[in-house]
Amino acid sequence: MKKIYTTLVLLFIVSIVACRGGHESFAGSPQAPDHSPWTKLLNKYVEDNGLVNYNGFISEKSALESYLETLSSNAPSDSWTENEKLAYWINAYNAFTVKLIVDNYPLKSIKDLNPAISVPTVNTIWAKDWFQIGGEDFSLDRIEHKILRKEFNEPRIHFAVNCASISCPILRAEAYEADKIDSQLDEQARIFLNDPSRNTITTSKVEVSKIFSWFGGDFKKGQSLVEFIDQYVKEDLTDKTKVRFAKYDWNLNEVKQEN
Repeated sequence: MKKIYTTLVLLFIVSIVACRGGHESFAGSPQAPDHSPWTKLLNKYVEDNGLVNYNGFISEKSALESYLETLSSNAPSDSWTENEKLAYWINAYNAFTVKLIVDNYPLKSIKDLNPAISVPTVNTIWAKDWFQIGGEDFSLDRIEHKILRKEFNEPRIHFAVNCASISCPILRAEAYEADKIDSQLDEQARIFLNDPSRNTITTSKVEVSKIFSWFGGDFKKGQSLVEFIDQYVKEDLTDKTKVRFAKYDWNLNEVKQEN
């Protein structure tokens, strides 16, 4: 009898784990939300070089919060296409990051919002639950690591999510949209890798962002890091091309206001 009871308990635990495994599941919206309000804000307050006018966002904070409420109350459902889900989560990450800066502006770096003693992935500002999606508490890390990196086989997301810092790939001045997200991600990869302020590329050696070190495994599925980079740069790289990683600038990606 005891053995049967133990077996039933184990089967119950396995069934719970199986239900929770795989994709994040919500009682989501039947349709993906309209991202055009986010595009409208981005068009107004993101410069061509990717720097952000946070004072501009502050002046339209109600519009930003309205869009975020739309995201919060319209979580993805299984009926959405993969591209609709991907666009949603990238936009959510970027919009909630802007909200984080707006709520704490002015500041020199997003890392100023970390606790005095912080442990990466444990108690940083990225790991903090401070907003909701689908009625659940959420953090930026959950979006990036538990959803975008885990559920989508898409290394180009690293060129789309923006951490409000100088060395980040630029914040795109439009929302990601399901019907064109592949071309948007491709363009983001090319812009980032060919930006000499963030990556130095020559045939013999490359000095690239630490993003490629931190998330190296995402770029090396079935190929080397050099082979991945070679798809998006003008130079012809070879298996002899040496790779180094550049220092990361965590200063805020803000438009400097003239006095």
